[in-house]
Amino acid sequence: MIMLQQPKFVSFFAGARGLDLGLEQAGWKCIAANEYDRAASDTIRLNEPDLPLYSEDVRNVTGKRLMKDLGVRPRELYAVVGGPPCQAFSTAGRRLGLNDERGNVFFHFLDLIAELQPKYAIFENVRGLLSAPLQHRPHNERGEGALSLQEDELPGGALKVILARLKSIGFEVTFNLYNTANFGVPQSRERLIFIASRDGKRVPHLTPTHDAKGASGLLPWVTFREAVAPLKSIDHHFVNFPAKRLEYYKLLAAGENWRSLPPELQAAAMGDSYHSGGGKTGFYRRLSWDKPSPTLVTRPNMKATDLCHPTELRPLSVEEYAAIQTFPPSYRFAGRLDDQYRQIGNAVPCHFAQQIAHHIRAFEEGKFAENRTLSPLSRYSNTDEASWIGAEKNQRVPNLFENEERLTA
Repeated sequence: MIMLQQPKFVSFFAGARGLDLGLEQAGWKCIAANEYDRAASDTIRLNEPDLPLYSEDVRNVTGKRLMKDLGVRPRELYAVVGGPPCQAFSTAGRRLGLNDERGNVFFHFLDLIAELQPKYAIFENVRGLLSAPLQHRPHNERGEGALSLQEDELPGGALKVILARLKSIGFEVTFNLYNTANFGVPQSRERLIFIASRDGKRVPHLTPTHDAKGASGLLPWVTFREAVAPLKSIDHHFVNFPAKRLEYYKLLAAGENWRSLPPELQAAAMGDSYHSGGGKTGFYRRLSWDKPSPTLVTRPNMKATDLCHPTELRPLSVEEYAAIQTFPPSYRFAGRLDDQYRQIGNAVPCHFAQQIAHHIRAFEEGKFAENRTLSPLSRYSNTDEASWIGAEKNQRVPNLFENEERLTA
């Protein structure tokens, strides 16, 4: 079946519109967006002044109001898309679960899907959602002598509720944890992508187009060098590292981190973190020229997740951030430098979103080829709906909160 009309969608938690731009690059049309953050809203207005924008708390936006404003009825939208706040589930954050205020925003997003009844609902989240409880119990209230965890405090409880809610409103859901480097993005970034279908058909998982070594007939990963090559003649805007940290960076080459410092300097460079567990690969980290960037975070100069230029004594610039996230070169970002980093770092890479749209279209047209490559979608197991449900039934939901170290992937 060939789509004769341009697929129309509404975007919630739109941020800097990375997801939206990718879908539009594939031929879809965004007819309205919601974004509460002021700087991100300003970015949307800067680039899309004519796009209907609901710059308010999503809980004030109802399906009934949207349908009246946009002149659409239930089941007429092709898609509802979004990236509900992930801090409640992030392994780098406080891990509160769906009963956190931000988790309740997630519930409202599901209510909007129920009201609007789009053909598809597409949303993105962090891998921590796989093991997030419905209600998080602080670690100092666990252990010997404490009450056993209640059902809503068990790992995986939040996702169970989300899947049950979508099923109750008539949607079949597939999801997986994808590394965007496997889809032509110059960044090793692992995120959950959910595709919910209203017509009873389960959309298969995405098929990788790239591989770390170009194996199985796939293209090799896109590197940082390739991503920033067009930026050689432009002015760069960036935050700074503390002067003390710069002294250590002078001793490091591209692709190195704190472990490459002289042994006698490592303890002083790392401070208290020297004796903590984990690989700590994000400390004093210079990027490699010939690999994808590590996951972009909301600031490139946070000590545990440093993102230093391969050869220059500075963090990655806003312009390099945007190139790594595959934003169009002409796209502009509003707000202070910190605001711009945060918007870009939180975005879905545009090129990855475009691949999602192409995948759905191929599925609808019967051109989808089952993924038969040997390239793994991510580093983890039990991350798709079938294996996750099986693991959950056997109480083997991966506990992604066990390690207290901040995410540095």
